[in-house]
Amino acid sequence: MNQATSSWIDAGPVDAIPSPGARQLRTPQGNIAVVRTVSGTVYAIADSCPHKGGPLSQGMVFGERVQCPMHGLVIELATGTAVAPDVGVTATYPVQIEGGRIFIDVAAPKTAAVSQGCGGECACAKAA
Repeated sequence: MNQATSSWIDAGPVDAIPSPGARQLRTPQGNIAVVRTVSGTVYAIADSCPHKGGPLSQGMVFGERVQCPMHGLVIELATGTAVAPDVGVTATYPVQIEGGRIFIDVAAPKTAAVSQGCGGECACAKAA
């Protein structure tokens, strides 16, 4: 990766993020939650819950998921999609680890397809 001419940014050392845990990375493109699981896998997702914009970087990390601290919506870190019965999606970003440092491609967010609406039956709708 040629950092001088690419959209990859240095998000800091892997060891700066607890396992499990998350940190917020502020970028000109928006805030990103950099998440490290107990297995050591690092993910980068938009730091905004699709329900009401809660900061996912402040959520509880368990397995390969993060739970929004505001209303409990659970997001799959690999895809950015909400866990059923909830619906919603947040952008994910490519991550590379080099020399113990985290690099994120901020110009390549991906958003998975999501079904439209839960009819108010999801956990976040009941908590709101």
